[in-house]
Amino acid sequence: NVGKSTLFNSLSSAKAEAANYPFCTIEPNVGVVLVPDSRLEALAKVVKPERVLPATINFVDIAGLVRGASKGEGLGNQFLAHIREVDAVMQVVRCFEDPNVVHVENRVDPVADVQTITTELCLKDLDTVQKRAERARKNGKVPGKLGEFEKRAGEVCELLGKHLDEGKPARLFKLDDDAGQQIIKEMQLLTIKPTFYVANVDEGSIADPTKNKHFQAIKAYADAEGAKVVPLCDAIEEQIAQLDPADR
Repeated sequence: NVGKSTLFNSLSSAKAEAANYPFCTIEPNVGVVLVPDSRLEALAKVVKPERVLPATINFVDIAGLVRGASKGEGLGNQFLAHIREVDAVMQVVRCFEDPNVVHVENRVDPVADVQTITTELCLKDLDTVQKRAERARKNGKVPGKLGEFEKRAGEVCELLGKHLDEGKPARLFKLDDDAGQQIIKEMQLLTIKPTFYVANVDEGSIADPTKNKHFQAIKAYADAEGAKVVPLCDAIEEQIAQLDPADR
């Protein structure tokens, strides 16, 4: 209930259901969006191709996540499976007060919401890392290159496991050696994916989001991990999306 489906509809005109209750979205909605690029027209005039094909982005509107998702709470297992399939994560967080819009934990705190999601994803990744560490312990006894690689895998998993156990996403875990990076990549961790935040603010905050205390909080949180934050008023974007293209 933070505005994910509303924003998805504004981006894609795919008209996903958006309602004022938790888990309105169950199966993910997918919208294919053309990327506007004025350079295409300029290039087309020079090259004169038979047709012009803009780049596209597939936006996937995934169900919200609640505390305990890593153990199957809410739509946990479905959510985690859908997250695994995407290339990057756009977390939409609520930065507006409205007593008429319910919150699953009855409070507006975007940083706490992000931390809930990060914790659940870290717990799922920790499970993956522990299983890989167990395999490394067995295979590390094999002589030769394979054994050496598996020993390194065990070392990486131990360090990464401690990192994830502190609630820190894998994308903030840095290794210099190629073997270590390969080991992490092969695990296909959820928290390794590039992530940024969309702060859904009220109409009064869109002119200057920095005056919105919730936006200030999520901005400080994102800055600390080197992530981007985009302030948007989903309600306005939804209204604009319903206009004729010329009026938008």
